[in-house]
Amino acid sequence: MILKNADIAKLHERYRAHFVNSLSGYKSANLIGTRSLKGDENLSIVSSVFHLGANPPLMGVIFRPHSVRRDTLENIIETETYTINHVNSLIWQEAHQTSARYEELQSEFTETGLTPHYHEEFEAPFVAQSQVKIGLKLREYQTIELNKTVLVIGEIVHVEVPNGAVNEDGYINIEQLDTVAVSGLDCYHTTEKLARLEYAKPDKPVSIKQ
Repeated sequence: MILKNADIAKLHERYRAHFVNSLSGYKSANLIGTRSLKGDENLSIVSSVFHLGANPPLMGVIFRPHSVRRDTLENIIETETYTINHVNSLIWQEAHQTSARYEELQSEFTETGLTPHYHEEFEAPFVAQSQVKIGLKLREYQTIELNKTVLVIGEIVHVEVPNGAVNEDGYINIEQLDTVAVSGLDCYHTTEKLARLEYAKPDKPVSIKQ
């Protein structure tokens, strides 16, 4: 199959959405936890989280256009506090269910059976069943003019991860923690590690890190 931009534009809307969303390959599956100024909890699954920098520690996430009610995005902007939680194979179906269009006052925690977990002095809820919990403070957000999606940048201020999953060099073994990946809009995957490789240098062959 070979498609040009004119061909893609002619695709049926849902077909095009599945097709284009699959092109970027495997993506991270995360749950974003927020709480409104009124105290209402919200939880939503996203596959658009990405690393932005380590010093300061920053993560970005892309939200769909803010043309309709977006509880998660609105809560982040209002409270400037949110959590990112890895999805694992024990909760992937519940995590997917958070994408349903619940009413504003319906908590996805309650509706899906996932458990909110709070840490002292951090206002937004983590997901108790997640093995990797990240607390962030909003640092910047902007609308991307090309398609009106919203880029949110947060600074990592709190991390919870099992000690045994962190290597001596700081690498987190997310496969050991059962973190799953997502492809397209709705397909979930477990992973199988090939190997870690040594830092690449022009004058040395590729070698496996011991």
